[in-house]
Amino acid sequence: MRIGILTSGGDCPGINATIRGVCKTAINYYGMEVVGIHSGFQGLLTKDVELITDKSLSGLLNMGGTILGTSREKPFKKGGVVAENVNKPALIEQNIKEMGLDCVVCIGGNGTQKTAAKFAAMGLNIVSVPKTIDNDIWGTDISFGFDSAVSIATDAIDRLHSTASSHKRVMVIEVMGHKAGWIALYSGMAGGGDVILLPEIPYNIKNIGEVILNRLKKGKPYSIVVVAEGIQTDGRKRAAEYIAQEIEYETGIETRETVLGYIQRGGSPTPFDRNLSTRMGGHATELIANGQFGRMISLKGDEISSIPLEEVAGKLKLVTEDHDLVIQGRHMGICFG
Repeated sequence: MRIGILTSGGDCPGINATIRGVCKTAINYYGMEVVGIHSGFQGLLTKDVELITDKSLSGLLNMGGTILGTSREKPFKKGGVVAENVNKPALIEQNIKEMGLDCVVCIGGNGTQKTAAKFAAMGLNIVSVPKTIDNDIWGTDISFGFDSAVSIATDAIDRLHSTASSHKRVMVIEVMGHKAGWIALYSGMAGGGDVILLPEIPYNIKNIGEVILNRLKKGKPYSIVVVAEGIQTDGRKRAAEYIAQEIEYETGIETRETVLGYIQRGGSPTPFDRNLSTRMGGHATELIANGQFGRMISLKGDEISSIPLEEVAGKLKLVTEDHDLVIQGRHMGICFG
């Protein structure tokens, strides 16, 4: 068999480990030929590809980013790297046939899963692997990249404790998560946040102010506030800036904000993410060898399995108020708004 592999959407720790898992399993165990597709779906439009060998996979396990490059090319929307009048899905289908690819492995987030599902519905042989630091892909308990992002965010919160304590300030730290607050929840709990604000849970700024003032009355002169970037604001300011200004107005306590931004996407994956990526990549190749196409790899409990792509497309996995970390946090006096 001859298979293609691409990475699409934003970068995140663990992509290269997944590429390695797919390709080493395909080459060494199943005797497949593997073609690397550059710049996501853009590479399928332009035939920008290279043959991947076992030698070219050396050093990938702990390397951040993606050796194949990525793009946000949307094959089912007009424009991009080809002329407006080009039927991009038909061109990609033609190119896949001309390159002799028996299957394409798509590594990506929600947008990629939706695109992969559309190609699978066209009859193309597709297997996908979920990738996102936001952990918001429906159908899998955890996506690779999430543990690495939480580790980075938690380390930053740990460091803010010392400066907040020294200056008796409120420190607001903004982490990624437009619609899903998984990084804020997990890093906030692991980092000892006093207030954790998520897009899924409404908040009252006066209540937050009262919580911080009550901490002051109890002899706790500083507070750590962890916010996801997608929480409700006035629409003009970033989440951290808005919350910091509102807290200072409500409490009169000096408040400073920190925005982690793209630091959460970069660098080496954690050992957990390296192993998860390796397992997911290997299982993707197993599905191909067994002729099981149109599926996304998933983690359920500690078991790697797969689910139909049509079940995933267009859905988001969001934090709910009955999540055990939210419940436990409230039991401990942590404010969620």
